[in-house]
Amino acid sequence: MKTLIITIATVFIANIANGQGIMAKWPQLKSFHGVMSQTFHPSEEGNLTPIKTRSGEMALKADSLAASTIPAEFDKPEIRKAVIQLKLDSKKLDEMIKRKASTDAEITKALSDLHDVFHQIVGLCKNEDHH
Repeated sequence: MKTLIITIATVFIANIANGQGIMAKWPQLKSFHGVMSQTFHPSEEGNLTPIKTRSGEMALKADSLAASTIPAEFDKPEIRKAVIQLKLDSKKLDEMIKRKASTDAEITKALSDLHDVFHQIVGLCKNEDHH
């Protein structure tokens, strides 16, 4: 049992270090992540105020990410495609919020889908398979 706990802890620490390494190598991804984490996690508890007030900022961060040079070790077609999707979906979410025609459930779903695309990018950078 002790060996299992140590193994799990080691894998967890390695994943955190790998994630931080990706962010250090790709500052625009880190910048986007800052807004994503500060808006997505409150939405999980039903608080949409952060995304409703910061959707424009998130769209700008996604634009910056899409315009950035992808670090060579991560530059592959799947990542480029996911970054473009992140940009498009961020803009769409911002427009949904600005129009004020979307329900909270629709906003929550769009943000959750955007969060999934972000994690797809991070997973692809780690060479994880996301289908």
